Parts: sequence; structure tokens; C-alpha cells
Amino acid sequence: MNEAQPITLKEKVRQLPDRPGVYLMKDRLGRIIYVGKARSLKKRVSSYFQRGRALTISQPKIRALIDLIADFDVIEVKSEPEALLLEGKLIKQWRPRYNTDFIDDKRFLLVRVDLGEELPRFRLTRLRKEDRSRYFGPFAHSGLLRKTLAQMRRQFGILLGDGTPQRLPDGRWQLYDDVREELYGTENIVSTEAYRQRVDDACAFLEGKSREWLESLRLEMNRAAERQEFEKAAELRDVVFALEQTLRKTRRFERHDPTRIAGDAEALAALQQALGLPQPPQTMECFDISHISGTFVVASMVHFAHGRPDKNNYRRFQIKSFIGNDDFRAMEEVVGRRYRRLAEEHRPLPDLIVIDGGRGQIGAALKAFVTLEVPPPAIIGLAKQHETIIFPDERPPLNLSLNHPGLNLLQRLRDEAHRFANTYNATLRSKRIRESVLDDLMGLGNKRRTALLAHFGSIERLRDASVDEIAEVEGFGPILAREVHEFLRRPAAHEEASPVGDQPDPEPLA
Repeated sequence: MNEAQPITLKEKVRQLPDRPGVYLMKDRLGRIIYVGKARSLKKRVSSYFQRGRALTISQPKIRALIDLIADFDVIEVKSEPEALLLEGKLIKQWRPRYNTDFIDDKRFLLVRVDLGEELPRFRLTRLRKEDRSRYFGPFAHSGLLRKTLAQMRRQFGILLGDGTPQRLPDGRWQLYDDVREELYGTENIVSTEAYRQRVDDACAFLEGKSREWLESLRLEMNRAAERQEFEKAAELRDVVFALEQTLRKTRRFERHDPTRIAGDAEALAALQQALGLPQPPQTMECFDISHISGTFVVASMVHFAHGRPDKNNYRRFQIKSFIGNDDFRAMEEVVGRRYRRLAEEHRPLPDLIVIDGGRGQIGAALKAFVTLEVPPPAIIGLAKQHETIIFPDERPPLNLSLNHPGLNLLQRLRDEAHRFANTYNATLRSKRIRESVLDDLMGLGNKRRTALLAHFGSIERLRDASVDEIAEVEGFGPILAREVHEFLRRPAAHEEASPVGDQPDPEPLA
């Protein structure tokens, strides 16, 4: 029986098509241990069964994988982009052992914060353990991660892996020696409780950075797929999967973390004092404009309640009043649309409005309130280069300490608005890529193309439609309907219509 098994595998390999697809490697118990994609199933799968292949491979994990393969299945698809998408879905579904091991391989770094320590440090690691620690990552760009941690040490006064704090006779801690105290510019002698608050603020900052990097990785992954650099796209997709998983675990951790509630209250009180507000800003809304060279101009508004994100009240905006690149006009439009609706529905305004930008953006927001004839609440701008707070009145710009809890709360609010705007921008670009496939159909003008998309709502629904259903659209007869139907089933059309990482955004649209 053992001698017959290799013959069976060789026969299966010989019968494989020279076409794109996904292969699932199984062990002797039938368990899926690895999922991979291939431009040619025949060439890729056969490479696993070449005589002596394992002996020529230097990586132990790959050698072990080859030794365990007892069978395989394949799924044939029409194009390599489709194979890339299917591979990702199957990895998420089955979580094969060796795919997970490769994702967590030493190529990528994690940040570990051990909450069991009296003074938790921010350390770099390559292995994730099931312990009380919080983990951030993995991060594909180690140089950027190390620079960010160095910035965080200066900004928040935290300890990294090389820290050697000294306990003082009164129970407090001296975090750094004298030289580092001058370098970092933060309070050097702190209590355990005060340092814990620094850790909370730094973790919140790093989580925001993680989400920002996640969106950047998604865009980089999409661009690699569009350039047909599928191996790079697959590698980036694996990092995106792992980073998404880490962020989900972080959210679960925060729901059971009572220290965050006290930290949010402290941050709100500090922000009230710094801005001279009559009360802590329990409700805050932040606006951000996102575009690429004046195209796909969109805006986001995020809502924080009691210092925490309230995603049910997030809103997205497409710019309707003009075409082009004008952040001031865009800001005036979306602020006016947001608070006109609140006024018409007799709903309260937020305690504080934060504008991502400087005096020009604040002026545009105030102009919207003048047009509405509605008294504005407190408004500030947050200029990102130096984290400068801009007021709409005669008060001079304000630069708070980088570890100020009120500023850290504003940063989280602003970073969340930036992330939300970029996500929507990426969604619209992906939709535009999908719809652009109709541009290649000769004889289909803009009017008929618009009629098709208006009737079916999306390119996916149009692709699923029958010839008779397409012929029901105004301006389409049986012949043209059949041409559209056949065109969308060609491999090239399907490939163009399947950008990697395009996921629908369920958030509300304003």
C-alpha cells in the first residue's frame, strides 16, 4: 500500500491542467496543511514531488511541509488574480498550519507589552504567546517600526526593551539615567500608577498607527495586484490578515480593560483645561478630507463619545458641489451637510469639533455655520506636522506636551478620521476599477454604460444577469445585450473586475 501512494500522486500530477488555480496540500489524515496559488497548477504542484526536492531546500519549515504531504486537491480558476483571491479566502477558512507558520515567520516583527510587569516595557518579538501581554503587529517594515518606537519613547516616556529603571527609596521609579532624561524630555521619576497611564496612552497610539499601516498595506497590496506582481500581493495579503487578527484581539482586550475608562476620563478633563472649555467634551466629531491629486475626493466624520469611538455615528461624504482639488470648499460642504441635518432633526451638536488642518480649514467650517445661521460649538484645528492646536479666535496656536493625555486623545480622534476617510477612498477607487472594464467594450458609449450600472447597481450584478435581463435596459437590444453578456465572461474582463482586497464597507454613507 505504501508503495502505491507515490504512483497515485504522480498520476494526479500528470493530469493537472496548465492553468491558474489553488492547491490544497493534505497530510495522511486528510487535514489541509497548506493552501497555495499557482499561475500553472501543473508546474507548481509537480515541483513538490520532484525527487530529492526536500534535500535542496534550506528552510526547515518547507522541508517539513513536503515530508508531510500525502495528497492534494486543486481548484481551477480563470485567472491569476482570481486564484489570489480564492487562496486568501481558503486560508481564512481553514487556517492551515503551515500557512499560519509562514505568516508568523521571522520576517515580521511584533511589539509585545507584558502587562504582568510592574513597569511594562515595549519589546520587539517574532513569536506570539498566549499570555497576559498585548501584541501589536506583525509589521512588514521593521525600520519604520523601530523609528516609531523611538518616537514613542520620547513622546510618552515609556520603557523599551533596553530600559533599566531604578526603584527609589520612596517607592517611585527613576526610568532613565540623567543623559536619557535630558534627551527624552519627559518626567523621569514617576509612580507605578503614573507610568501605567503612559503605557495606556502609548498602546492607544500604537493601535492607531497599526490601523493606519493596515490601510497602507491594503493599498500597497492592491497596487501590486494591479501591476500583476502576484507574489508580492500574496505576501502583503498575509501580513494584512495577521494584522487584522491582532487588531481584533486588541479590541477584545480593551472591552475588559477597566483602566481605559479612568484614562479616558482623565484625558477629557485634561483637554477641557487645555482648551478652556466649560466642561469636558463628552462628544467630539472630527472631519478629514481624502483625495489623490484631486481625484476621488471624499470626506469622513468620526464621532467619539466619552473618549471612545462611537462607530454607529461615523459618516462618509462624497463631494457634490464641485469637481477638483479644493480642501476648503470640500470642508465647507461636508460640515454644512452634517450640521444642517442635525439642526433639521433637532439633535444636539457635539461638544467639540476637530478639523484635520489649519486656519483655512477652520475658516471653511465656520463659513458653513454662518450659512446655516446656526451658532457653532467649540471648534479647533489640529495641524499634523507639529501637532499644533489652532483656534478660530485671537488665541495663539497651542502646542501641548507630546505626552499630554488631552493631545493624545485628539490624536486618536484625528487618526481615526484619517483611517476612515482613506478606507472609503480605497473603496471608491476599487469600484471605479471594476466599472472601468466596460470601457473596453467597443460600441458601448457613456450613456449606455451609465444606464447599465444604474439598472443593475454594480458590475457584479451585471455579470450575473442573463441576456434577456440586459436587453430590458433602455437602449439595449438582443444583439448588444448578448455582446455585453459574452464580453463580461471573458477571462480578461473577469481579471480586470477583481481587484485584490476590495471589500464592501458597511459603514453609513452621509
